[in-house]
Amino acid sequence: MTQQPTPPADVWAAIDDLWTWLETHRVHDGDTGLVLRMLKLTEEVGEVAQAVIGATGQNPRKGVSHTWDDVQGELCDVVITALVALRTLTPDTRAVFERHLAGVTARSLGPGATTPLP
Repeated sequence: MTQQPTPPADVWAAIDDLWTWLETHRVHDGDTGLVLRMLKLTEEVGEVAQAVIGATGQNPRKGVSHTWDDVQGELCDVVITALVALRTLTPDTRAVFERHLAGVTARSLGPGATTPLP
């Protein structure tokens, strides 16, 4: 039986660690590297679509080829990739994200519905 990895204690530190790892292994610098980092998000979203199609059996040639757990995993990959892409644009990833989330929450649920993040 394979042991499950331990979740990181700090999501933001994990995002920084992933960004650092990607930066040390990148092939392209400058604008090309930046654009490719952003395009990775599109690839991950496509994998969500592929998993949904597979979970619903919409491809008659393949049938049911994925599970909804697969979809969950692919959605997590999208979130991680988006946060790493955001980290590529700013070292203040957490503050930028939290500020934007507060704005979206207030706009969608009303100003009184926002709850402060820890």
